[in-house]
Amino acid sequence: MPASRPEPALKARALRALARREHSRAELERKLAPYAESAEQLHALLDRLMETGLLSNERFAQSVVHRRASTRGAAVVRHELRAHGLGDEAVAEHVAALQHTELERARALWLRRFGTIPQSAPERARQMRFLLSRGFSADVVGRIVRGRAAEFD
Repeated sequence: MPASRPEPALKARALRALARREHSRAELERKLAPYAESAEQLHALLDRLMETGLLSNERFAQSVVHRRASTRGAAVVRHELRAHGLGDEAVAEHVAALQHTELERARALWLRRFGTIPQSAPERARQMRFLLSRGFSADVVGRIVRGRAAEFD
């Protein structure tokens, strides 16, 4: 009869999660809370991980921006960063960098997906919904779908 494995320590769970991908402090706290004996124990562990550099909200934000930038607009990235408990200042800093390239990123996504200016109103609406649902601003979407993106370069 195989011996059952003991539950891993809280720190081991945290390190396993961080080895897979970056996590925000709030996200890791939420994931580990059911396994912590007390809130103080969990907060102390998270503080130690932050002090040693194993857990970093800044690295997490950079990771989200890197993963989402090519296919998502600034609005989606802003929402994801806020949902993970990052502060307004950090969110604004990362989103500002994305807004400077939003037109180019939206145009590249539109070219990969559609490539031609729509010839009918329903097709135009479909292309606009696609880009808007990816978090690109209405101004940028309108320029691209109407074929006027080059005017603003």
